[in-house]
Amino acid sequence: MTEQRSYPVAKTDQEWREQLSPQEYAVLRQAGTERAFTGEYTDTETEGVYSCRACGAELFRSDTKFHSHCGWPSFYAPAEGDNVELIEDRSMGMVRTEVRCASCGSHLGHVFEGEGYDTPTDQRYCINSVSLRLTDTPQG
Repeated sequence: MTEQRSYPVAKTDQEWREQLSPQEYAVLRQAGTERAFTGEYTDTETEGVYSCRACGAELFRSDTKFHSHCGWPSFYAPAEGDNVELIEDRSMGMVRTEVRCASCGSHLGHVFEGEGYDTPTDQRYCINSVSLRLTDTPQG
């Protein structure tokens, strides 16, 4: 990750490497991308909460997930609060908006606007499955 910021959950590079699998580390800590249509949550319709796989911060809820057919889980809005941060990304010869976990700075994916999806925000948070952990919503 190129930009150095301070986050509430801070670990050394070695600690992240010990905690995360090689694929998780490549995506979460090195801003990689998993191959399209290979992630475990791409087509999942299970109700629940999607949290950061690195630190456990709540990021998205299943009620904002939709099928965009892009190859990665898509959400039209993050969960309530300031748990995601948006950063200009000028890599790969284009200008995009990177989505990171605001608690630990891990790379989650990118957000796109104005693509014509029938969602309340007209935004598509395109998130790597390997960046997330889904837990069922408690019955109450």
